[in-house]
Amino acid sequence: MAITLNSGFKMPIIGLGVWRIQGQEIKDLILNSIRIGYRHFDCAADYKNESEVGDALKEAFDSGLVKREDLFITTKLWNSDHGHVVEACKDSLKKLQLDYLDLYLVHFPVATRHTGVGTTDSALGEDGVLDIDTTISLETTWHAMEDLVSQGLVRSIGISNYDIFLTRDCLAYSKIKPAVNQIETHPYFQRDSLVKFCQKHGICVTAHTPLGGAAANTEWFGTDSCLDDQVLKGLAEKYKKTVAQIALRWGIQRNTVVIPKTSKLDRLKENFQVFDFELSKEDAELISSMEKKYRTNQPAKFWGIDLYA
Repeated sequence: MAITLNSGFKMPIIGLGVWRIQGQEIKDLILNSIRIGYRHFDCAADYKNESEVGDALKEAFDSGLVKREDLFITTKLWNSDHGHVVEACKDSLKKLQLDYLDLYLVHFPVATRHTGVGTTDSALGEDGVLDIDTTISLETTWHAMEDLVSQGLVRSIGISNYDIFLTRDCLAYSKIKPAVNQIETHPYFQRDSLVKFCQKHGICVTAHTPLGGAAANTEWFGTDSCLDDQVLKGLAEKYKKTVAQIALRWGIQRNTVVIPKTSKLDRLKENFQVFDFELSKEDAELISSMEKKYRTNQPAKFWGIDLYA
């Protein structure tokens, strides 16, 4: 149920993503998920709920529900804080009420105009296009991330939304290799070459949006979810599992970490019940044939520019 990172630390192979969950809902969600067995939580400064997550974690620790060392907590450096890495990390730690992070990721491979530590704004220019800061290199940002490890603030560091070229460059200039690359990948967007490249070079792949975004990405980006695909529905019937469980199990059998997001208790339980069955080689290959190169999470909607172009 865990993958050993190149930093030597173990990362639970399934976690809970907390994007788009706010207020009291998030406390109930985290406490319930810990009771179910979740030990890995994926956060980000840009989700604007680190303080609520911190309150939930504190309650879990104070009540004896779980110990800090039993949890794996990830959060991420936002684009506008690339020139303020240490300050941004400390801001996240303060909000999360933690002494250290298990994993800190560069959220996107782009620095944008600084708007104040922790504000996580995406400043646009007068032309409506993201105001990218061309004076801060990704190499500079990465070396600042490495400083976090030496200062004891972070156990492992990684990248997110990096392609093969950017990942290769990070390997070339890094003193501490990225432990993780968190990317969108699911049956409709498999990115097999990127996954293989990362794994070949000792970088664990975490699949954000492992269910193709489902309702959240349909609402935000107008995209379709693979959960409606007849192939997955047929396999769900065959294995007597939900379609989501089939998609998550496929991700796990690729040796990727999966971090599905849900706010519903029944789905929370379902998503964790993926260790009592295994897809046959033929069925895993059938899912692999579903590839559509279909990205469902597209921040260009908000930024006026497609960073993946």
